[in-house]
Amino acid sequence: MIVKSLELKDYRNYNNLSMLFSSGTNILYGENAQGKTNILEAIYLCGTTKSHRGSKDKDMIRFSEEESHVRVILEKNQIPHRIDLHLKKNKAKGVAIDGIPIKRQGELFGMLNLVFFSPEDLYIIKNGPAERRRFLDLELCQLDKIYLNQLTNYNKVLAQRNNLLKQISLNRNLLDTLYVWDEKLIEYGCKIIQTRQEFILHLNEIVGKIHKNLTGGKEELILQYEPNVKLNEFMIKLKKSLDKDLYLKTTHVGPHRDDLCFLLGTIDIRKFGSQGQQRTAALSCKLAEIELVKSIIKESPILLLDDVLSELDRNRQTHLLNSIGNLQTIITCTGLEEFINHQFHYTKIFHVENGTVIGEN
Repeated sequence: MIVKSLELKDYRNYNNLSMLFSSGTNILYGENAQGKTNILEAIYLCGTTKSHRGSKDKDMIRFSEEESHVRVILEKNQIPHRIDLHLKKNKAKGVAIDGIPIKRQGELFGMLNLVFFSPEDLYIIKNGPAERRRFLDLELCQLDKIYLNQLTNYNKVLAQRNNLLKQISLNRNLLDTLYVWDEKLIEYGCKIIQTRQEFILHLNEIVGKIHKNLTGGKEELILQYEPNVKLNEFMIKLKKSLDKDLYLKTTHVGPHRDDLCFLLGTIDIRKFGSQGQQRTAALSCKLAEIELVKSIIKESPILLLDDVLSELDRNRQTHLLNSIGNLQTIITCTGLEEFINHQFHYTKIFHVENGTVIGEN
């Protein structure tokens, strides 16, 4: 699987852009705030319909414009495909695969498998549970369309239940209708919990070896899924939480409150790990993510690295660069020194400056 080309029209700071990528390692270099990350974001958008930064569609449209177009040509199993996205300020985005509009955006997931690695990912362990749930969901949605559908339905039901909790404070008679949403919440929630459990089980089979290698055999990393509620206790805990839910007008039980624990032996490095340990564990997770995608789809994903090297020490830089192997990789950086110092082989270089991209080889 490779991205052959990218075209942008009125996207972020780009008026018109057309790029051809190498199947090897592509480097985008330039000063900060010139538009390097915007290119990675556009590719990620074509694989997931979402910005890795959580931006809304209207925020990705070039200033003073009403709409934006993004096109990616990719090759999958030696067959070319085209993904088109039409972003609009006040309407839902339009998505087409090979010129045919899709009805549900979820149909796009799995078409273009990506692993995105940014400096923010190095803080996934240090930051709050929402970041760790996002890590789980972004990867699972790409790999499993059933999970995407379950998560979408769960979030809709959760929103409806929370809205009903607010209405009940004004009209107590509505309390009798709450059970309808409780049943749906449990139905979709249990499936999400089961899928997350299986995902962490598979990820653990890979991440332990990677982390051991990265630390010279000194540390062994284990990921531990921490569901907010056990499958056989969902209904009981939901009922027990009813008074609290009604008082605070929000749902306190369910996988939307899950977490992920990172253990070195018995040490929870979310709380007691050094910054170096946390970053190394985050790097191990990303490298494991690549291997997991390979094992599931039987093809290499595309790796997007957004200025990560500057955040890693030399040892971790070397390990990351050595792990890229035969993946198509698109890397952003401020300078080429890291690659020159490592005598790293790259196949295409682009200089990015103020919304203009110039290929240098």
